[in-house]
Amino acid sequence: MFLDSRIIKFASYAFVAVGIVLGALSFVRSGSLLIALGTLGIAFPSRHLRTIEFYFPVGIAIGLFVLAISLPHGL
Repeated sequence: MFLDSRIIKFASYAFVAVGIVLGALSFVRSGSLLIALGTLGIAFPSRHLRTIEFYFPVGIAIGLFVLAISLPHGL
């Protein structure tokens, strides 16, 4: 079963919005992971159209994921 691109787009924007809210509430690791997941979802539909519109957001998402993993646990 294929997901509709509207569902993917809506879910991606929701992940980014929730990630920003979590980051503002001091849950930086979870927020960064959700923003990375949302960025991948936003870039996913453009994978066949052009290369820079796909690879640049994917690079940002990978960087955010690495940042989230490397953050220390609490203070």
